[in-house]
Amino acid sequence: MPAAIDYQQSTNSFAKLCDIVARLRAPEGCPWDREQTNASLVPQLLEEAYEVAGAVYADDDVNLREELGDLLLLIVMHAQIAAEENRFDIDEITREINEKLVRRHPHVFAVEDAASAARPDAKFVLKQWEAIKHAEKKDASHYLASLPKALPALMRAEKAQKKAARVNFDWRELNDVIAKVDEELEEAKAAVASADNRMIADEIGDVLFAVVNLARKCQLEAESLLQAATDKFVARFNEMEDRLRLRGGKLGDASLEELDAIWEEIKKERRSGS
Repeated sequence: MPAAIDYQQSTNSFAKLCDIVARLRAPEGCPWDREQTNASLVPQLLEEAYEVAGAVYADDDVNLREELGDLLLLIVMHAQIAAEENRFDIDEITREINEKLVRRHPHVFAVEDAASAARPDAKFVLKQWEAIKHAEKKDASHYLASLPKALPALMRAEKAQKKAARVNFDWRELNDVIAKVDEELEEAKAAVASADNRMIADEIGDVLFAVVNLARKCQLEAESLLQAATDKFVARFNEMEDRLRLRGGKLGDASLEELDAIWEEIKKERRSGS
């Protein structure tokens, strides 16, 4: 059974954080904090979000706790800047998200006895969330209008595909997705053969989008897969460099053939488990 949360203590701690940030931004506060704007904090906001993800993937609770704190600090900082400009404040942010969570979970909050109500599955809940969200965004002319442009490209592609799937625009069979990847790859080959740079860029983009779809249909996240593949490449490259150094060579001087031989040696050992 999870430990009970002391909400009063949490509220006091959050209020203290807000007070600290307000003091840092005050005329007698920290010069660096006072110089920040919502725009200037965006790179740090993205960096901290990725560091939170890294701590989650590493299963490192100590680091996760710290990184979540860093992310929360930036959220409070953004709210403080907005409050100073009389745009909105942290109370409006929390009140709005509280109302949104209740409004978009009618299966939990809109019944007299939620515990005895029929429990919908996650797929139904997601479709319901999208339907309520779309109804709320009455000024949006298109279903995908709310798709964030600032997301990393792979994540944005996956989010677009997932949202489309929730309104039944999706491949039915995995083999159809594989066939689409093959089709896009052939079109990319033809574009390369044509030496038309605009066509090459367009077709390679289609290949990437189709591969994201393949990962999604396999219940995998393209962003995480590419991170893992990059990590594997870096680890093997580092080992290749170490072995090259032991043989008296160094990167930049060794030929492609020599490097490739070491690379294949490492791959073979990994496959055999040695």
